[in-house]
Amino acid sequence: MEEAVLGLAVQIHPVALFAMVDSYERRLEPTRRVIGTLLGVKEKGVVEVRGGYSVPHNETEDEVAVDMDFDKEMLKLHQRVNPAEVILGWYSTSPDVTMHSVLIHEYYTRLDPNAILITVDTTLRNNRLEVKAHVKSKVGIPGKTEGVIFTPIPCEVVYFEPERVGVEFLKGARAQPEGVIPVLSDFHQIERAAEEIDRVLEKVMEYVEDVIAGKIPSNSTVGRLLMNVMARVPQLERSRFQAMLNSTMQDLLMVVYLANLTKTQITLGEKLTKIVS
Repeated sequence: MEEAVLGLAVQIHPVALFAMVDSYERRLEPTRRVIGTLLGVKEKGVVEVRGGYSVPHNETEDEVAVDMDFDKEMLKLHQRVNPAEVILGWYSTSPDVTMHSVLIHEYYTRLDPNAILITVDTTLRNNRLEVKAHVKSKVGIPGKTEGVIFTPIPCEVVYFEPERVGVEFLKGARAQPEGVIPVLSDFHQIERAAEEIDRVLEKVMEYVEDVIAGKIPSNSTVGRLLMNVMARVPQLERSRFQAMLNSTMQDLLMVVYLANLTKTQITLGEKLTKIVS
């Protein structure tokens, strides 16, 4: 079992990370760290953490107590919405692994023998939010006194497409003085996407021209990727592409018009209802 556990790799979604950080920001003083349950799926040696929730616990220098009843109720509620997701382990908003961590881990290993521990450095020791994944491993001589250590395993952040869009949007707030960024309209979103595509195309063209001119060495991997991208581009005449684009734009304008019309009718209906009543 130890070899199987050490062969695991962890993938974390941004939503799960946001939930961990949010639980730490909302903690009650003087709580030093927050713990919680990790939820997601397992497939072919990959643990995919898609979400989680904080679990109340009381921790002192001598003992630690976890509200297991709360954890069970939260799991029931969550699985009504996401029945495919199961408990994968737990998280801690502290980079330190203590003796109390071993005791908490024992509870989660009863729910999943291969439970993982994810530590999030909310203190930003190295000026960054470090996220690490661990599994429990036994050490010692068989038949004699054995101990337990937490062994690091590979960990990376992955995205669903909607999550990637949300993260990119939030990253834009870093350049704002107050850390606030307005929500753009559909047309502004299309404009920004078109500008990004144009920027990437210019960068690719510059790379290809430099390779052809012998300024930089060629890379077969990059070449194959570019060939795959070009093969997926449909071969359309300019006039036909323009007609398709105009047709799509007209459909979009019609949807926006109908949405605004529906919103206006609802607003008028609410006002009339208030006047009549």
